[in-house]
Amino acid sequence: MSGADGCKGQTVARRGFRVDGAGSVTQDTARETRTDRRGAVAAALMLAMALAALDSTVVSTAVPQIVGDLGGFSYFSWLFSGYLLAVTVTLPVYGKLSDTFGRKPVLVVGAVLFLLGSLLCALAWNMAALIAFRVVQGLGGGALQGTVQTLAADLYPLEQRPRIQARLSTVWAVSAVAGPGIGGLLASYADWRWIFLVNLPVGAVALWLIVRHLHEHRGEARPRPRVDWAGAFTVFACGGALLTALVQGGVAWDWLSAPSLALLGTGLALLGAAVVVERRAAQPIIPGWVWRRRTIAAVNLALGALGLVMVAPAVFLPTYAQTVLGLAPVAAGFVLSVWTLTWPVSAALSQHVYRRIGFRNTAMLGIGTAALILFAFPLLPYPGRAWQPTLLMLLLGAALGLFQLPLIVGVQATVGWEERGTATASILFCRQTGQTVGAALFGAVANGVLAARLGDAGDLDAVTGALDGGAVPEATRRAVADAVHTGLPGRGLRGDP
Repeated sequence: MSGADGCKGQTVARRGFRVDGAGSVTQDTARETRTDRRGAVAAALMLAMALAALDSTVVSTAVPQIVGDLGGFSYFSWLFSGYLLAVTVTLPVYGKLSDTFGRKPVLVVGAVLFLLGSLLCALAWNMAALIAFRVVQGLGGGALQGTVQTLAADLYPLEQRPRIQARLSTVWAVSAVAGPGIGGLLASYADWRWIFLVNLPVGAVALWLIVRHLHEHRGEARPRPRVDWAGAFTVFACGGALLTALVQGGVAWDWLSAPSLALLGTGLALLGAAVVVERRAAQPIIPGWVWRRRTIAAVNLALGALGLVMVAPAVFLPTYAQTVLGLAPVAAGFVLSVWTLTWPVSAALSQHVYRRIGFRNTAMLGIGTAALILFAFPLLPYPGRAWQPTLLMLLLGAALGLFQLPLIVGVQATVGWEERGTATASILFCRQTGQTVGAALFGAVANGVLAARLGDAGDLDAVTGALDGGAVPEATRRAVADAVHTGLPGRGLRGDP
């Protein structure tokens, strides 16, 4: 798919957008939109994106205070996985609904659900209630994440989309990285319930801007839409079962335990049911064309692979930085997070590249560079210096920014209004699923390598102390550092000493 092909692939949407009477806004007429009004809608999209990203990480540093207040330590991991699972499995459902009923209703409903979930989280009386309300938050967060990126493509022409998508990427990255710090400050100096209460005024502003400034209108009379509710249920249930098995396997229970096998079996059975239901539906939630069209299918697979690759540094690098490099947890977190500095910059500049060489070649350049950088991680010296993995993460962020954005913009350019929500949700769902699979895969690899290499490191308490920087014998600490260094992606698989 070249740049020229992407432009030719644009079709004029049968349903457009207008911003306070400023004129119809479609792919081809977005430049006629009054800048201040479109800016107000863009601000609302960024606020919504910030909330969805912030709440994926903000709880992490407040866990001690939450557990101390509500109890339920053995279930606290569901505070994260419950939210992320709800976001992931609802993405394809909201994508189809936004194509059927319009972006605004879906975004408004999602914002209301998210704010309701935030309020209920702040009022939670025990851990089970808090987890349930986090799922409610995630049900709204799925609508925010998918619809925001679809709306950005609706409101901006092709040549301007890299800038708005790069801004959204920046907002997402900054919010996700800032989440733990904000959560820790609120939990330490106020109360953990404020982590959720602060969402209310910010979300209310975003909701007001959308309701006030975004207006959809129909270009022609259309029959009453039919919703594939059976397909929505089977997709939701199938995704929930399979992703829960992947997220909790090896954590809450063993991979071959009864709960894990039951979830996997149920998920596979529901997957078969979903295929049957979707093939028979007149308007399926996941239409077959998202896999029959080669361009979209290729991007689905590519972003699924991207999601998987993104997890590898997150799994290995913090432990490597603390045990091998001897960095404090805050410094180790900085080493990991620096790729959020170069990712959005590279994404914003990618338009200058794909206009010359096309979407596909730009993405190939990005993923090829990223592969070379990932192969450099096993070559990090021992013990090494902190600037070395930091530099690699900066370069990796730049490469992945060059890879992801051209694919998203390219897919959105090849579909019309009535397919864009489904197409966007499809590629985002694949990326999220790739991250889930990657977390399970690389987590299992890391645990396996460490378990195989730590025979001389002492008992579990000593190992835990070494990982946390506690006072342990030097021989134990060195054994742990050697095991972690050996366990870097690629090095452990090669069997290097």
